Amino acid sequence: MAKENRSEDELMSNIVAGIEEVKGLDIHLLDLKEIENTVCSYFVVCSGTSNTHVSAIVSSINKTVSKNLHEKPYHTEGEAVAEWVLLDYVNIVVHVFQRHTREHYNIEGLWGDAKTTEIAMKN
Repeated sequence: MAKENRSEDELMSNIVAGIEEVKGLDIHLLDLKEIENTVCSYFVVCSGTSNTHVSAIVSSINKTVSKNLHEKPYHTEGEAVAEWVLLDYVNIVVHVFQRHTREHYNIEGLWGDAKTTEIAMKN
């Protein structure tokens, strides 16, 4: 179990580093472990300013995780349009939104029972 937690921590750290590398905005971690019948342990939610920025965030996450942990997402959705891209790393699911799409779907509100942590932006 400790190895699994360390692996999740490393994966989370690398995902956040990939987002920060290209100045992804408003990063929130939603801990879903205490909620019954969830499909994963965590959601990572962040925003980009345009489809180009969303694509850059997704690319940076993929490069960082692949380089440091030699992992790829199990599944990816939404890359063609880049308004809401989902990266499924099994225990951690990453949602990269354009701001207006994030506001519309309100993932944080839908999962309001989750423990939410906001990641402060590095200067």
